[in-house]
Amino acid sequence: MWCLFKVMSFILILGTTHGAFQYRRSVNPEANMNISQIISYWGYPDEEYDVVTEDGYILGLYRIPYGKTNNDNNSDAGYDVWMGNSRGTTWSRKHLYLKTDSKEFWAFSFDEMAKYDLPASIDFIVKQTGQEEIFYVGHSQGTTIAFITFSTIPKIAERIKIFFALAPVFSIKYSKSTLIKMAYKLKSVIKAFSGNKDFLPNTSFKRFVGSELCPLKNFDKICSDILFMMTGYDLKNLNMSRVDVYMTHNPAGTSVQNMLHWSQLFNSSRLKAFDWGSPALNLIHFNQTTSPLYNVTKMNVSAATWNGESDLLADPEDVKILLSEITNHIYHKTISYYNHIDFLFGLDVYHQVYREIIDIIQGRL
Repeated sequence: MWCLFKVMSFILILGTTHGAFQYRRSVNPEANMNISQIISYWGYPDEEYDVVTEDGYILGLYRIPYGKTNNDNNSDAGYDVWMGNSRGTTWSRKHLYLKTDSKEFWAFSFDEMAKYDLPASIDFIVKQTGQEEIFYVGHSQGTTIAFITFSTIPKIAERIKIFFALAPVFSIKYSKSTLIKMAYKLKSVIKAFSGNKDFLPNTSFKRFVGSELCPLKNFDKICSDILFMMTGYDLKNLNMSRVDVYMTHNPAGTSVQNMLHWSQLFNSSRLKAFDWGSPALNLIHFNQTTSPLYNVTKMNVSAATWNGESDLLADPEDVKILLSEITNHIYHKTISYYNHIDFLFGLDVYHQVYREIIDIIQGRL
């Protein structure tokens, strides 16, 4: 996919005589900022922490403890907000003793994120704040990890008051996402070219594409089309003036093994652990010769869900399978025109989703 980016960028560079650079939208400053800088830029207090998992990964954890200090119109709901990161993303590429460029560092999938990353982050937040229960909001794979953690680690599930799942991903049997299809069809190619390490990392070239090329006339359309190709099309609900921010920070990278794990689930309606490729290896990791299934019916957490009918990744048919598994379901909403990233970047996402989350939280305090 990024090879496609490179080809198009060279075409643009060579095509300046045809007016490719005659119009250029101003670059949003957040395109070249880290998380703490973005938080501060918008007038909020920020705190940054390193959380160490049981297996040695160092995760970036970011906190907005309260609303804007210079804001007198009380537009903030007033909650203590924490933002976590999974291993292998832009802000969580460190380990106590493994080197980031080693195969050992990248030998993980969402299994380990659920087993180690989310529990470590939740434990840290609970100890730091003294709160017995917290609310969890997840999007996409952030919901997958939570479904696994909350159904397999009861002591963590007990700390979750409500789980808010946006564009939830449980099975991908009906997924139409180009990214998932590519991972499924090109498994061997991906492993060969990526060395079984990281996949779609946030490189300097990708940041160049996002901050320097996406603001160019006509190229912003290409950038948005790439986003939509993976997630679903909804041009009217995307702020085109901020495509440079979206493309600079997304995707934030993961492991090749994580993508291979998703490719293993492509034709299945069940969520199961990573198949290590042989009964012997599975026996070492799981104490059984096959990779185990995850049973969401064991999740003893109240859950509220939102999905989009135009979502290519969390297909509505797959969401139906998931909803039949949730035993303590307190709310569900399907938004007819929403794609996968509308839950993050949609112009009306506050009114369609976030306002409802706040209302549910306030009704449970």
